[in-house]
Order: sequence, then C-alpha cells, then structure tokens
Amino acid sequence: MPNLSIRNLTVHPLELVAAERFTGERIKTVGMLASIGGAVTNFLNATEHPSSELRVKADLAGTERRDVSFRAEAFQTVETDVVVAEAGSVDVVRLTFQTEGHRYETDVPSPSSRSAVMSKLDDGPHDLTVVYVPKHAFVAVYSSARLDAWMGELRDEWPLPSLSVPGTHNSPTCYTALPSVRCQAVGVPEQLQNGVRFLDIRVSATKDDDRLALVHSVFPISLTGTKWFGDVLEDVYRFLDEHGSETVMISLKREGTGKASDGDLGRYLKDGYVAKRPDKWYTEPRVPTLGEVRGKIVLMRRFGLDDDLRAEWDGQGWGLDASAWPDNCEDGEAGSCAIRVQDFYEVSESDNIDKKVGYSHGHLERAGEHRFLLPGMDGYDEGSPRPPFYVNFLSASNFFNATCWPERIAAKVNPRVVEYLCTSHGVEGKGPNKLSIGSAGAGIVVTDWVGANGDWDLIRCIVACVRLERCKNVEGEISGNKSVRDATKLGVASNYQSGGVYYFQVAQLRKEREINQCEYKKETSHHRNGVVEKRKEFLFTYCSKTISYQLRARHQDPAKGIHLRVVLKSGDEFSSRDPTSPTPQGLYALLF
Repeated sequence: MPNLSIRNLTVHPLELVAAERFTGERIKTVGMLASIGGAVTNFLNATEHPSSELRVKADLAGTERRDVSFRAEAFQTVETDVVVAEAGSVDVVRLTFQTEGHRYETDVPSPSSRSAVMSKLDDGPHDLTVVYVPKHAFVAVYSSARLDAWMGELRDEWPLPSLSVPGTHNSPTCYTALPSVRCQAVGVPEQLQNGVRFLDIRVSATKDDDRLALVHSVFPISLTGTKWFGDVLEDVYRFLDEHGSETVMISLKREGTGKASDGDLGRYLKDGYVAKRPDKWYTEPRVPTLGEVRGKIVLMRRFGLDDDLRAEWDGQGWGLDASAWPDNCEDGEAGSCAIRVQDFYEVSESDNIDKKVGYSHGHLERAGEHRFLLPGMDGYDEGSPRPPFYVNFLSASNFFNATCWPERIAAKVNPRVVEYLCTSHGVEGKGPNKLSIGSAGAGIVVTDWVGANGDWDLIRCIVACVRLERCKNVEGEISGNKSVRDATKLGVASNYQSGGVYYFQVAQLRKEREINQCEYKKETSHHRNGVVEKRKEFLFTYCSKTISYQLRARHQDPAKGIHLRVVLKSGDEFSSRDPTSPTPQGLYALLF
C-alpha cells in the first residue's frame, strides 16, 4: 500500500499530527439518471450514473491510531510514512492536521469523489479544503477561499493575463438539449457565484434584428424555446453590481443559421447592448490591469469588425481581438491581441482523450512558465508588453460518438486536470515538457460540466493557482503594496511617540496579507542635522519566507509633516509624504 504525500497549497504552515484507520462501508447514492423518467428524457439529460460513497459510521472506533509529525511549509510538498488504502478498499484513514495551534480533521478518501472541507476540532480561524488523488496517494490542502469574490484579494496592478481564471465553454448551454449541444450542468449565475470569470458565448445574428439567439454551432441551446444573449447579460450585470471587486471576460463568437455578418454582430452589440450600459463594459483594444476592469465585462471578440468599429479608440479597433482563432490547435495564436490558445476539440474516439489531456497539461505548463512582474519587483518596466493570455479549452466533442459527447469527455478530462493541478503544476520538473517555473499561473482554463452535483473542485484548483502565483511573487507583492494609494487611509497614530502607526501596520498585514508570524525586533532613534528619525524593525513570515522590514518616521518640521518610509531586507526603499497630516497627531499610514 502506498505512503501518503501532502501538498500544502495555503499560506500557512501545516503539520500532520495524527493518523487513524477505520473500516468504512459503501452506501449507494442516486444519480441524476435514476431520478428522471423516460428514455427520451434520459437521452437528453444524461450526465452521470448512480454511484456510491464510502463512509465511516459515526460510532465506529478506529482500528489503529498513531501520533506523527510531518510538517509542510506553505506551498510545499512532504512525503509521509502514513499508509493509505489501495483502490477499491473500504479502509479510510482519518488525518489530523495542526496549524497555528489549531487542529483540523479529514478522511481520505472522503465520502464522495469530490473535495472535502476539513472539520474544525476547536475554534480555528481557517477554512481548509482537501482534494485527495487516490492514484498518487496524494492530498492537496487548499484555503476555502470565497469563490464569489476571489479577485478581491488581488492588487489592482495585476495584468489581466497574469491571473489564473476559471472559465466555461459554451457557458449558457445548461438547458434540455441534444447531448452533443449541452456543455454545462448549471447556469451562468451559479457559475459566477462559484468562481467562473470567463464566459464563452456563441450567438446567431439575424438581419435587422439585434436580439441575439444563443446557439452551439448551428443548434439552439434549448429544445424548450429560444434563449437570448440579453438575458445572460442581465445575469452578469447583476453579479457585478453585487461583487464590485470582480471582472468577467466574455468571449463572443457568431455561429448558428442567422444571415447577418460579423459587422452586423459588432454593430448590434455596440448599439443594442454596450451603449445601454457603458459603465459595465471594457471595449478598449488594450490588455488591462485588474484595477481598470473591476465591476466590468471585458470583451474578447471572435468576430471581425466593420469600418466604423475599426475606427474606434483612435483607429485601434474595438475589444480584445481574437478574430483569427486557430482551428483545432495544440498551441496557436489568435488575432492581433496576444492570445495563445489550446483548442484541440476533434476527438473522434474516446481513446483520443489522452491526447486532449496531454495538450491541456502542456498549456497549463506554458502558462506557468511565464514570469510576470508587478510594480516594486526587480526588473519591472511599466512600458514593457503585457503577458499573453493563455486560453486552455478542456472541452472536446464528437456528435456521432456517444462516448465523445461533452459530458462524457469532461468526466474523463476534468479529474485528470484536477490531478495535475494538485500534484504537478508549479513544481519544477513535473510538467509534460519539463519547462522552467515562472509565476506558476494557470491561464484561462475553459471547462465543461463543472458544478454537476455541487462538484467545483476544478474551479477551486484553478483559483488556488492565484495564491501560488502570489507566493512565487511574494517579495513583489509585499514591496508593491508599500506604494501610496490615492485616498487610501489605513490607520491613524494618535501620538507620534506611541508607535500606534507601527502597530497598525502589523495588524493590517496580518489581516490582509495572511502573514503567519510577525515579531517586533527593536526601536531606535537617529539624530542627524537636527532631524530625529525613529525606526521600528519587524520580522515576519509570508508563504514561509522570512522577510524583515523597517518602518521609519522622520519629523523635520511641523509645516512639512511626517516623512514615513519602509525599507525591506533586500534594500529596496520606498517613501511617502502625506500632505494632509502636518502634525504627528494627524499621521496617516499610507503604506501597504
């Protein structure tokens, strides 16, 4: 039987402290097919088969328990000597973890094939999620981030292509339809609430009618009536109104049987939709930062423009250009915007799925190889080109082969991508092409059939790559946040000598940047040419990296105010002067 490995994909150090073995029992669960009557209905809605769950009885005593000690630092992997069950066994191992003095518990395998939220054994502050990969006897531990607002923890300066973004293929196709047409288990509102931020939408455009019908290829997405683009937009607007920290990218393509042209589609979109809610759209043909598009839809257009729209934005065009989309490709370039695409979809036999999985893993690795820089990081150049978008379609289909319908493909591809993200992504030498590791992002990962029966594991794994990126860029994240943010007042020191401003900085860092430990080192005063400069030094760990920083406050003249600066261990120095605070009693902390 294999030994367990643990990958800690949180910013907190994690220690396995106990392992206990139980004998479980298999309990049948009813899938969707069992609850839907009629052969025709089953054909149109087939998404899963009845299955079972492995559970431990509440009152059952363990057969073996032992205390252990295996520590995994943030974003590190550790191999243990804990033996887990072979595939098909009814044995369950209960793991007890400890972090920051609090204990958490989980079973492997979990009752279902989905992830499991760890049980808290005390009043621990963290919510932790476990994904177990039986094939590798591998546990990945994630922070249970709020999927409805995961962009809120990121700096405004992040270029949009640098984000790891969950997406859905043919996003609105969740209705009763031909099985080769339906690609999603749930609708767009539920997708957005669970972290999806890239929507792939296909519309049919008709002459002299700006209502855009939703289609998949030449087929309507519902057999119970036409579904419209405008209704999807209302769902997106509503979500963005309620989640102002987020942005949603919409890739729009013309398909279907409508006789209107790409030029007509662009005109319909601009005049009939964008013009009615201009505050909700970003249509500039320039790659934005996250801060520029919070609360907005970013248009990625897979259609051409007429002369009028080509003249928009001083002749630069309209929207992010993906009109020259490569067909059935492993790694191609799309349009004049920097977009690299994996969209191999021609899977004629289920045996070809291995090829699709390999291409998907390869594009994840390419995205992870790219190194992006934020303000405050060594080598950052404000004028340098934005990184490319890496768009990675996990979808494939074949209308004439039932084993290759979208949900059948997803049932095989999605778990293997989850497995790769948990065990190999961002790990040196573990990618299919052995590329070097840059920022370890995942790019835009476009999926089928996520959310079926509440299974959002793939989305959670993609979002977790954002935290991995932040750890890879930890010193840039910290140093970049030292810069002054206009009108941002994070705290007040009521008295210069009290050090209140310093205390606030530490508390704010612990709250917003998830610092594990912070230790006050010393305070010194320096006198030079009649100027008194007070310094306080701190040592903290972030993503298991030890960083020291020093806050310095210099009082020269009440008329000139307080000069506050921070110096990192690396020697980088940043300073700010707050013109609104001419006296020590009015000092505002404008750092971090």
